Amino acid sequence: MLSVIEKVAPGTLHVLKRRYYILSHIQKSAPIGRRALADRLGFTERVLRKEVEVLRNQGLIKASTQGMECTPTGIAVFYQLDELMGQHVQSQEKETRLANALGIQHCTIVIGNSDKDESSLIDMARASIEVLDFLLPEGQSTVAVMGGTTMLEVAEVMSQQIGLHRELLFVPARGGLGESVDIQANAIAENMARKTGGRSRALYVPEHVRMETYSLLMKEPEIKETLEILENASLVIYSIGNALEMAQRRGMDEDTLKELIDKGAVAEAFGEFVDPKGDIVYKLSRIGLQSSKLPSIPHVVAVAGGREKAKAIKAHMKTVPPHTWLVTDEAAANEILNGGNPLK
Repeated sequence: MLSVIEKVAPGTLHVLKRRYYILSHIQKSAPIGRRALADRLGFTERVLRKEVEVLRNQGLIKASTQGMECTPTGIAVFYQLDELMGQHVQSQEKETRLANALGIQHCTIVIGNSDKDESSLIDMARASIEVLDFLLPEGQSTVAVMGGTTMLEVAEVMSQQIGLHRELLFVPARGGLGESVDIQANAIAENMARKTGGRSRALYVPEHVRMETYSLLMKEPEIKETLEILENASLVIYSIGNALEMAQRRGMDEDTLKELIDKGAVAEAFGEFVDPKGDIVYKLSRIGLQSSKLPSIPHVVAVAGGREKAKAIKAHMKTVPPHTWLVTDEAAANEILNGGNPLK
């Protein structure tokens, strides 16, 4: 039932889960104040305030000086929803199992296989927006953005809602790849800013340069300033690539491709090619946010799915800080957890 609802109305399940958790805690702890409830749920007060307003308008909760509690209608709806959400427990357990297997704190799994179904990629993009809306506080935030087709999809589903009560600055986390303009980080950052009513800052340099050129460019004041902004970002969002596919997109020569194959490279992100153990086997001299800065960035969101990317995701996750949040799909999750068998 829930899977069907999510397929017809993508994003509904995330909203349903959130409001179910709120009703559950209010029902069990009433009367309870908003701040105490936000602390228990791990929500920001901004997110909770918005959801509480909806539930109150629907006549499901009421507020007094003592705190919030469910109305008789709200109690009835909660028990009906509790039965329905029992169907979703298995999915929640899978997200927890995947996070534990990868050594990170959070995973979101959407339905399908983005290798074969574009709607699954769109669902991952929408789920990513839900994650951003949950993580970003009100006020000023800097969002570091990578390029690529997945990030383009994330940008396309953004709206003014994510910018509500926020002053967002989107900054490209890497230079250009020499690829299609619309999937370069500069264009995606600009697109996100336009969709959300925020601002963007450009980084007009090649991503991959020779060492001597790299040293010269790093002395440029504007480039240095942009890199400092990136290193102090509130959140970084990026995707994970298959090693050989990314090497070919970058136009790397045959000798380097052979080296990557010989060394067993399976994943690429932040200009680093890693083997299944998560060891870096090849690193580009690149201008942009370095992976070494991720532990100091409050929120790290990786978006990648499809069965064909499972090995890349698993390998790359061995290099990330534990507070990373992965948004993926069932095909990748099943492959990582049990070799593609969804029934295990």
